[in-house]
This record gives sequence, C-alpha cells and structure tokens, in this order.
Amino acid sequence: MSVVRKACSMFPQVVGFSKRNMSFKTLDPPAPLAAHGIHVFYCPDAVGIVAKLSDCIASRGGNILTADVFVPENKQVFYSRSDFVFDPAKWPREQMEEDFLKISQTFNAIRSVVRVPSLDPKYKIAVLASKQDHCLVDLLHGWQDGRLPVDITCVISNHHRASNTHVIRFLERHGIPYHCLSTTMEDKREGEILELVQNTDFLVLARYMQVLSRNFLRSYGNDIINIHHGLLPSFKGGHPSKQAFEAGVKLIGATSHFVTEELDEGPIIEQMVERVSHRDNLQSFVQKSENLEKQCLRSAIRSYCELRVLPYEEKKTVVF
Repeated sequence: MSVVRKACSMFPQVVGFSKRNMSFKTLDPPAPLAAHGIHVFYCPDAVGIVAKLSDCIASRGGNILTADVFVPENKQVFYSRSDFVFDPAKWPREQMEEDFLKISQTFNAIRSVVRVPSLDPKYKIAVLASKQDHCLVDLLHGWQDGRLPVDITCVISNHHRASNTHVIRFLERHGIPYHCLSTTMEDKREGEILELVQNTDFLVLARYMQVLSRNFLRSYGNDIINIHHGLLPSFKGGHPSKQAFEAGVKLIGATSHFVTEELDEGPIIEQMVERVSHRDNLQSFVQKSENLEKQCLRSAIRSYCELRVLPYEEKKTVVF
C-alpha cells in the first residue's frame, strides 16, 4: 500500500501538475496569408519531385495545406495536387508562374498548372441544353449562388423557350444571352455554335441531345463536359427512365464525362448512384434520376475548375 501511495504522490510531480503556480506561454498565431493557390503536376516519375515542389512553395513564404500524390504501380508517372496559401506581396503571380515553370522543365512535365482563384479570371463557359431544363436551371442557380466558379457567357439550345419561362426570365435578368439554333438531321448548326463559343475555356452539355461531330470537337479544341443518365447501355433511345422503371431496376445513376469522338465513351469525371425500389412510381423514379444528374454534373464542373481532374492512360482520369 505504501508503494502505491508513493507512486501516486510522485506522478503529479513527474508531469508537473503538482506545481500550483504554473504559467503557460501562449504561442503567437502565424500571420494569416492572403491568397489561396492550387498547383497540379503530371510528369514522368523521378526522385525528388515532392521535395522540389514543397521547397518551391516554402522558399517563397507559402504554406501547403493539403497535398495529394498518386504514382500508379508499374506506370512510371507521377501525379500531384497541392493546396497552399501565400502572400501575393512576397510571391507575385508572375513569379509564381516562372517558379513552377522551372520545375516543369526540370522534370519534363506533361502538365503543370497553377491557379489562384482570387486573382485569376474565372473560367468562361457556354452551356448547351435541349428541352429538359433540370440540369440547366441547376447550373444557373449554382452560378448565381457562387457555388460554381465560372462565368456563363451564353446558353445555346436547339429548343425554343417562350419569353415567360423561368429560364428565359433568369437569363434576361442576369444579362446572359440565349441562342436558339434549331437543328435538323442535315444541319446541326455547328458552325454557328463554334462562333458563339470561340472565347470559352470549356463547354458544358446540360442534357444537350445532339451528337457533336468529329469536326466540331477538333475545331473547338477545348474540353467539353457532358452528363447523361447512368442507365446506359441498358436503356438506349427515348425515355430511358420509363424503360428502366418498367424493367424494375434497383439502382439508378448518372455519369459526367469528357466528350470524345467515341459517343459516350470519354474519360469519366464523376458518377453517382441511388437505390430505387418497388415503392417508387414513375414520377419519383424520374425525380431521383434528374436529381442525380444535377448533382453529378455540378460536382464534375467544380472538380474541373478546382484542378482536381487529370488524364490517366487513354480513357481514365485521376480525380483528387
């Protein structure tokens, strides 16, 4: 018993809690840094890449908040994405570009992109949509609320919308042009579309039910993000949700991907699924499917704008 008491009496002295007049020194918090930067890097794998990137940021007074690295097994390639904060007065934007360019040249980078959202222009996009409004409306409200870091230059549709519809009233209120280009089997109006989107950074197909030709894709040259229901290839053609409902499927989904010359086979950016059951009627089934499409497309656009998406092999993506 005396040994136990002695040990207990000694314990507070060991950790210092027995001293009544303790004083704790408060550490001064680091001075807040003014701007947030993002850098993505894709290059042949080599020793010292992470060290060089970290030193580049630290040597200019920056601080890395998060860093993601992916080195595929037996592929000899390196992917990274870094979030960091910095003081623009100590690390001017032009100098930052030069610093990362030097590292890019050192490691023969395939892709090296740095972005400072508060200083750089927002991505300019055009949205193409057909008759269905749900994805288009969701993007417009996401833009209005600031949840999507883009500037919408125009909306292009092959479907006429009356002046009293929600979409047209919204676009007129915010000064976003709406171009109705009716299409036929012989004329997809692609030349006119190209003229309207020539100053955009990428395009969004928000349930645009026209297939863009190889010539259009090559002439445009920038990325195009598409959304479609996740029921392919099982339910092709018109009214896929009705077909799936009648077949009694238990899972529905949505897929957002890059548009390529192979129809609906571009690299996938985002996918979402939701369970359905015998309790769903056709209306609730369609509602769930449309909600997934909205969420999936919005998530894909955000990931793209935040530099989270990188090409991987021929038909895949790395999404940090």
